[in-house]
Amino acid sequence: MTVLETPLRVDEATAASYVERSARLRAATPAQAAPELARIATGIRRDVLTTIQAARMGHVGGDLSVTDLLVTAMWGTLRLDPLDPSNPLRDRFVLSKGHCAAALYATLASCGFFPRERLTDFMAPLSPLNGHPNRVKVPGVETNTGPLGHGFPVATGCALGAKLRGETWRTIVVLGDGELQEGSNWEAAMTAAHHELANLTAVVDRNRLQQGARTEDTKALEPLDAKWASFGWETRVIDGHDHAAIKQALEPSTTGRPVAVVANTIKGKGVSFMEDRVEWHHKVPTDEQVRLALAELAG
Repeated sequence: MTVLETPLRVDEATAASYVERSARLRAATPAQAAPELARIATGIRRDVLTTIQAARMGHVGGDLSVTDLLVTAMWGTLRLDPLDPSNPLRDRFVLSKGHCAAALYATLASCGFFPRERLTDFMAPLSPLNGHPNRVKVPGVETNTGPLGHGFPVATGCALGAKLRGETWRTIVVLGDGELQEGSNWEAAMTAAHHELANLTAVVDRNRLQQGARTEDTKALEPLDAKWASFGWETRVIDGHDHAAIKQALEPSTTGRPVAVVANTIKGKGVSFMEDRVEWHHKVPTDEQVRLALAELAG
């Protein structure tokens, strides 16, 4: 077995710290938690850039747009334990837009699911850190994702399973907005509403860009919040980079219906020359561009 093939193991010290800090952030008000969540998110963005730089592959624009959503869900909302990742009573998190695996891996590493130094293995031959997340290879990944329109139906099944068993754990799924052009997502939305899955929250990373074009030029999604509401969902529209707003929006349903959060985001958020630029869907930054981006993120 090569070094790259070595299975990912929990980083026990980081995991123990995460469990304590996450409990505190979950208990805090959105305003109280926001500054620490923002600091964590900045670190994740920096790790995304260096991870993709090392691999010379990735989807940096979408990674940067989804970072604040990942951090707030995994640090400030869900009950997760890297020391016991298969606990049947854990909350579930699904990144349906699985091509943004670098951001997911960086967030999982920050929680201690595996050592941060393993991020340098991203997309290397035989590495468990594939370009799309694999639940068998990566602790903390609930299901393999990447084929668009796949993760949300799986998350709906998770939530339905919890309801049928009378269990209280929650499921949060993050989708790309272009992904909503897949019909399987709307089948899942109808199913979740029909079964009144109040334990399910779907968050749309609404950066308005997909591979090669704007979503509205490819297949228009607006009015997106009204579409979710018409399918029977409790709908919330927020700034997807405002950690206090995200944390509040991820609070449980108030109506007994599943919750849809339309999170307005910016592709490439945090790096001026990447923001709202379609080419950064999968363009890989040069070493000089990474240096400039890290300088911006250093404040």
